[in-house]
Amino acid sequence: MTTIELSSTAFADGQAIPRRHSREGDEVSPPLTWSAPPDGTAELVLLCEDPDAPSGTFLHWLVTGIAPDTAGLAEGGTAPGGEPRPNGFGDIGWGGPMPPTGHGPHRYFFRLYAVSEPLPLPGRAKTEDVHRALEGRKLAEGTLMGTYERR
Repeated sequence: MTTIELSSTAFADGQAIPRRHSREGDEVSPPLTWSAPPDGTAELVLLCEDPDAPSGTFLHWLVTGIAPDTAGLAEGGTAPGGEPRPNGFGDIGWGGPMPPTGHGPHRYFFRLYAVSEPLPLPGRAKTEDVHRALEGRKLAEGTLMGTYERR
């Protein structure tokens, strides 16, 4: 499978996500850029998950239908053709980091997938729905991991 280079000017891979992007701050989505997906990409799918959440993997962001010729998102930006979906907080679009106080650093995995056909997802898709729908449709993917901790 092809790799998409995914990065942010707000934080480097493995580094702390600035407070500005958290629910404690301005809760604005971080800027992201990525390399071109392979030929045959029908759409891009972006998600951000916290696997360290006490109740299991928590969905912070899901955007489907992003145009394949899109090269990134500005801070707080929307994606051409993209459909922001509900996150684990029940809001549409970006839901910034907000781990329990004193729970230690949580990891936030931003993943961008190039898919061969639009994903068949229910309106309130959960992380399991997304991963199940990606099976057999992924052409390429990129990952960027940031951390966040409330003290």
